[in-house]
Amino acid sequence: MHPTIENQTPELRGLAKFLLYFRKIAASVAAVSEGFYLVYRYGLYKNPNNPTNTRYVQYFCRKLCKVFNIEIQAHGTIPREPALWVSNHISWLDIAVLGSAARVFFLAKAEIEQWPVLGKLAKSGGTLFIKRGSGDSIKIRDQITEFLKQDIPVLFFPEATTSNGRRIKKVHGRILGAAIEAQRPVQICLICYVNQQGELDMVAPYVDNISFAAHVRRVLEMPKVTAHLMALPEISTEGHTVDSLTHLVQQKMQEGLKTLQNRVLKTPLEDAESVVSVPVQETSS
Repeated sequence: MHPTIENQTPELRGLAKFLLYFRKIAASVAAVSEGFYLVYRYGLYKNPNNPTNTRYVQYFCRKLCKVFNIEIQAHGTIPREPALWVSNHISWLDIAVLGSAARVFFLAKAEIEQWPVLGKLAKSGGTLFIKRGSGDSIKIRDQITEFLKQDIPVLFFPEATTSNGRRIKKVHGRILGAAIEAQRPVQICLICYVNQQGELDMVAPYVDNISFAAHVRRVLEMPKVTAHLMALPEISTEGHTVDSLTHLVQQKMQEGLKTLQNRVLKTPLEDAESVVSVPVQETSS
């Protein structure tokens, strides 16, 4: 009978940790390589915003979640109706998590396009890039409007930055105008990362000015984490202005996150306010 990791010498524990890390690195390289294979095998780069490409994006995202030891648990049905999707933003892992459950295109910060390897892969898969605080947002909004009119779903993170997952930051709603112009609904989907102790996970969040490379290493060493997803009822944009829609999305995201946290965390967050009931379906397998 082999000794457990806890009973091993420090040297053996270090070796076991190194071997596990090495296997995950190898699996990461294999997943990225397969992603490029899909891009070139099926010519996704020729028409990166083709709606049918989202099934390949979903397959790749599921592969990545397995590499990073993330289990996806959806609470209720993840819809497929055409909409402008929004989600809270905790980590670069959010794209893999959301892409595993929903067939959508993503809106990401322009810096990601410059990332080695992953930036090119993201662009080939249909990711739209935006420079925050520049005239780019108007151009991107118009582009998203056209996508929505063609029933192509697009997801963006309206907080414009990552958080530790405890609460929703200020929602920036300019891009929500695309849903109003296209006369399409807004679909909110919320994420909550939970560790094996039933607590809010603090490894997955990409915060505190840590470098991307350092955070990737932390994630590769991370024990299994469950990413809980919950889609709220869609929001009709009829009769809304950008300001009123932004206010409503902020409210619904706050309420929804509290509801999800109360459902999946072993102990409610100490500073969480009382949960406002949000109608959702029961957990599906």
